[in-house]
Amino acid sequence: MTDRLNRRTFLTRAGGAGLTLTSLPAIFAACGGVEGTQERAAENEEQAKEVSHPKTEIGDWTFSNWPLYMDKKLLREFDREFGGKVRYLEDINDNYEFFGKVRQQLENGQPIGRDIVVLTDYMAARWVRNGYCEPIDKKNVPNASNLVDNLKSINYDEDRTYTLPYQSGAIGVGYNIKKTGRELTSVADLFDPKFKGRVTMLSEPYDSACTVLLGDGIDASSASLDDILGAIEKIDQANQDGQFRRFTGNDYTTDLAKGNVWLSLAYSGDLVQLQSDNPDLRFSYFEEGNMAFNDNMLMPANVEHPYAAETMMNWLYDPEIAARLAAWVNYISPVAGAKEILQKSDPDIANNELIFPPEEVQSKLKAYPALEPADEREMQEAMARVTGA
Repeated sequence: MTDRLNRRTFLTRAGGAGLTLTSLPAIFAACGGVEGTQERAAENEEQAKEVSHPKTEIGDWTFSNWPLYMDKKLLREFDREFGGKVRYLEDINDNYEFFGKVRQQLENGQPIGRDIVVLTDYMAARWVRNGYCEPIDKKNVPNASNLVDNLKSINYDEDRTYTLPYQSGAIGVGYNIKKTGRELTSVADLFDPKFKGRVTMLSEPYDSACTVLLGDGIDASSASLDDILGAIEKIDQANQDGQFRRFTGNDYTTDLAKGNVWLSLAYSGDLVQLQSDNPDLRFSYFEEGNMAFNDNMLMPANVEHPYAAETMMNWLYDPEIAARLAAWVNYISPVAGAKEILQKSDPDIANNELIFPPEEVQSKLKAYPALEPADEREMQEAMARVTGA
């Protein structure tokens, strides 16, 4: 397991090295609202009030997900138990890139050939807002009652009408205790002059700028554009002063593992695997709270096999299945009861606070703010100017 690359290794974010500042307007224009989306969203709201997906044969259906984000044994077991055949695609390498592939079909009200897609909060919010997803028939997903309390509602889908979390992860600080000489517990540690030039920051402002806001006592999940731009200015000033070695995507893991940097703004799941190779590496949740990404299952509008999709959602929310998935992917499970099962079968994983954060940490995990497309574009462009993307 420790040799297996994880899901975040494949995540290319809009602020990362793969995209230039000049390419951002085109990307976000493609992700913005288009004519008819408000009307479609209103229609979906009405449809959600009386959604009913009758039970059918499972048949052949399609599930799109990120690479290395599913234990394939579970898929084969699902086929045996429920019949039919799931066509499982690992074709989501980037939220914006994937949206670009299917945008025209969504705008034209056509099926996209997928019954479940897994999207990160800020893109899931876009699909909900634009009416690009099908409401979930909760009668077919009784196990949704196992959703952990802190994720039962989210700013873009208050009643979880359209989305169910697949896996989550926290953004905290990864560090080498031998280099820092002390434990790190605060967002302020990223700006400590003692670590000047030995720090990396994530290039994605949803992660970095929102983390800075938490450090300043602002609830980033409801932050305004002005709040975020202020945090980006703070990052820019520290960068000009030489605090940060560089801005990264997932590639901070190489610098941290090799000792090129002493601390990094980091994803919790990455450190689970890095620690297995270097016991001096630590991950800490911030005392001020942590940003959390949620990757969410949703059904695209005009979905062709809703009952099959909902049957899979329900199955993945069985605590026994959720426990097995958590043990394989090493991210935070959204399913209550999974930890208790792993206490018996794999106590090391059950007791790993990076996979199952304690309640005091979970209560301070914050979702990304749900920004309008124009505000998101301005945020990304501001951060790109800082990072040099």
